[in-house]
Amino acid sequence: MIWGIVRRKITSAQVIGQSVSKIGPRCRATAQKEAILTCRGFQRVQRSSYHILSGNYVCSTPRSEVIELIQKGSFIGSRSRLFSSDSGDLVDAVVPFMGESITDGTLAKFLKQPGDRVEMDEPIAQIETDKVTIDVASPQAGVIQNLIAKEGETVEPGAKIAVISKSGEGVAQAASAEKAAAQPPPAEEKPSAEKQTPESEAAPAVKDKTPSEPPPTAKKPTSPPSKPMASEPQLPPKDRERRVPMTRLRKRVATRLKDSQNTFALLTTFNEVDMTNLMKLRSDYKDAFLEKHGVKLGLMSGFVKAAVSALQHQPVVNAVIDGDDIIYRDYIDISFAVGTKKGLVVPVIRNSERMNFAEIEKEISTLAKKANDGSISIDEMAGGTFTISNGGVYGSLLSTPIINPPQSAILGMHSIVNRPMVVGGNVVPRPMMYIALTYDHRLIDGREAVFFLRRIKDIVEDPRRLLLDI
Repeated sequence: MIWGIVRRKITSAQVIGQSVSKIGPRCRATAQKEAILTCRGFQRVQRSSYHILSGNYVCSTPRSEVIELIQKGSFIGSRSRLFSSDSGDLVDAVVPFMGESITDGTLAKFLKQPGDRVEMDEPIAQIETDKVTIDVASPQAGVIQNLIAKEGETVEPGAKIAVISKSGEGVAQAASAEKAAAQPPPAEEKPSAEKQTPESEAAPAVKDKTPSEPPPTAKKPTSPPSKPMASEPQLPPKDRERRVPMTRLRKRVATRLKDSQNTFALLTTFNEVDMTNLMKLRSDYKDAFLEKHGVKLGLMSGFVKAAVSALQHQPVVNAVIDGDDIIYRDYIDISFAVGTKKGLVVPVIRNSERMNFAEIEKEISTLAKKANDGSISIDEMAGGTFTISNGGVYGSLLSTPIINPPQSAILGMHSIVNRPMVVGGNVVPRPMMYIALTYDHRLIDGREAVFFLRRIKDIVEDPRRLLLDI
């Protein structure tokens, strides 16, 4: 690899052997730029700070100041693959960039082992971060030669974790050598035979000592049993316990929830909602809705629209305390909690106030699918001004949700249960749901919180209010 430092005033008739005529009669470029070129075999440029911008013509008078450590030749711009470094047949698989706020991660597990065949962009390992699990993709098609990092290690972006052979040569020998090294050496038989010999010889000696033992004496009269002493409780044996390290995602969730309890003045208010009209609306139009929009009509979109309306009526619920100031946000990003096998994630529906029912349902479906298969990005979970948690999908009847920092409130939905209700002087069964609002009492007073929850109740019980804006 040869490094070349090129200082140039873009007024020359050539750019490292390439004539201006190939670029065009009007070559637009910035003047007096410096470029650092990294060349491999004089054919590949991996990094360059040289930018082509619009605005200036190339001067006809040749004036250039070039200090070159590279050989002039054909300028071939071929972009090397991101997050990989190769040297001939071997290619290094490295940890990709994981986000601006994430500096490292834990290598959870390898999906491929030495000797396995991989294709380009096929995941070979998984890295757990504080927010999401990231796949490390193979930069080239080939065979895994060896694994550099170990599972459970903390890795940073750019760290090498595996070596891939494009041709697969030498992989079989390396794999067999690793297996041979992993197998324990065979136990020697000679020492074991020697150990058995003294034991067999010692057996007669024990028998010889048996007659010389004194005869047993007469038993002494036993005293009455004493009262049982208080003893420590018997704990279960340790072999019936399992110690499993927490994942980074679980530790992050635990830290944020505890910080929420320590920071906010949490208070929860409750109400109950008659789901008859919203369920009837869904039942009447679910087929036509699916046929037109290609997504099922659920109850979640109705609660998102109700929450948007309530946040517009009570903007303080959409605000947040920052030091000695209150930040009022003129946009509404609704977060919704999704429970996955790896932990709780909270995707965000951006600009919910601008969406209709179909757009909300499509966004919920897309983000929930990504959350469950582990492909959701950090940007899709960042931010959020208000959260909705639907514990009713698991059968929860009532709960007090915890605020998701840096928000100021969270709405809890619960299961729908038929209960006897008085309607028009008659007792009739109605599908009822308890809803809960946990809020930061430092910012939100009880009056605003009750009005907020009452607005959600009114919208859900009579969705026609959304059309009339009342």
